[in-house]
Formats: sequence, structure tokens, C-alpha cells
Amino acid sequence: MHEYQATISWERGDTESPLHRYSRAHTWTFDGGLTVPASASPQIVRAPYSDPAAIDPEEAFVAALSSCHMLWFLDAAAQRGFRVTNYVDNAVGVMEKNGAGKVAITRVRLRPKATFAGEKLPTTEEIDALHRTAHEECFIANSVTSEVRCEPANTT
Repeated sequence: MHEYQATISWERGDTESPLHRYSRAHTWTFDGGLTVPASASPQIVRAPYSDPAAIDPEEAFVAALSSCHMLWFLDAAAQRGFRVTNYVDNAVGVMEKNGAGKVAITRVRLRPKATFAGEKLPTTEEIDALHRTAHEECFIANSVTSEVRCEPANTT
């Protein structure tokens, strides 16, 4: 068992403002000491009550899925003797009503592209197998009920 910690901090600031007029800007501090600005999504809460430059929970969710997939992909590639030199994923999450009528991120589409170098280059089938392995092993993908689809955009 492993535990992961994050401290979420927010302060109202202007205590005289109306109840619904407050900044959603806050910080996330992780167990390693990194603090990042966070906010409600500006698509949900408009500025000035959100901070468009900050990370919002929805995009963090998509990034966590993408990052976890990438880390498992890199491991699977190394285990099979493939040298990955670059990896980029333009991941997209879709927020809409789910089957229960609740707003949720119902789908996440990973669109990774990996570049390989060296004498041993993977075939398209091997790249697909690496992504299947990464998806099956990803802790985050195994933790959510949203559909997570991987659509690699690869050429060797």
C-alpha cells in the first residue's frame, strides 16, 4: 500500500463580498514540496472568480491519466528493448452528463505519439501492444469509471 498526499489551500480574502462572489483560486501543495496554482475551470466559473492561468481539476484529471499512461508506456518499451526518444500526448477529456444524469468527465482520449531511435524499432503492431500494456497497468486508468481510449498517432 502507498499513500499520496496533497494539501489544498484556499482563503476567501474579501470577507465582505456577497456569498457567491469569491475567488476560486487556490493552491495545490504536493508531498514533494511543489506548490502549483489551481482554480475552478474558467469554462465553468468565469473570471475574475476563476484563474484561467491556473490548473483546474478537470484538466489535472486528464493530465494524470495521460502521464500515468506515458510512464507505463516508457517502461513497457524499455522492457522490450525499444528506445523512446520523444513522447507527446495531446489528451482531451469530455465533460458531459453521464448515464445517471450527473455531469462527469465521461471520456478521455489519449493521442500519444512516440518517437523511437536505435537499431531495434517497433512495428505498428508492437507500438499498439505497448499502448495496450500501458493502459492495462496504469493505476489512474484502473481507478476511474470514465472511458479512457488510447489512439496513438505513431510512425516509427
